[in-house]
Amino acid sequence: MLLNIPIRFAGGVHTVGISSLFLFIVGIFLLVKSLNNYHGRIVLIVILIFNFTPEFVVNSYQKNFATGIYAVSYENEQSNCSFEMISEKTLHGECVLPFYNYSNNDVQFTVTFVERHLHKYDLPMVSLMNKDGPYEVTLGAKESNDVHVETNINVSNMKNHIENGQAMGVNIIIKAKGKSRNL
Repeated sequence: MLLNIPIRFAGGVHTVGISSLFLFIVGIFLLVKSLNNYHGRIVLIVILIFNFTPEFVVNSYQKNFATGIYAVSYENEQSNCSFEMISEKTLHGECVLPFYNYSNNDVQFTVTFVERHLHKYDLPMVSLMNKDGPYEVTLGAKESNDVHVETNINVSNMKNHIENGQAMGVNIIIKAKGKSRNL
């Protein structure tokens, strides 16, 4: 990320992000060329506005105008999952997912768990929770709720699996009425 513009992602280089960054730099250059006074101040103000405005606009939209799953906020940093073997064939998984519904209406959606970028030798962890998923969640109007998801996972058919562990900052996908959000 450079100036809130994504230039890389898991699959490599983000060409749209690089193009946007190039256009931004060209725009700043042309702005400086067209001004006679206060070059530095104007450029600094433009960069600050460009950096902070998108997050402010998105948060304002979500809190005031969004409906359905777009009005749902997920606190990724506060989410966690823990896993523990309870028998030779069964892994117990438990997750806490903090949500807030900014809408004036109830919102119902499903939750699916997504792994972070796995490396060659990493074993799946949070995606094991999908064995009994997707999980139904209902949030009341203006409701804040820590959703607890708990399941027992049969690992007898898996060649390699985790014995126990904990994951923080759990990535999820919420879906409702044909729409989805990666959170």
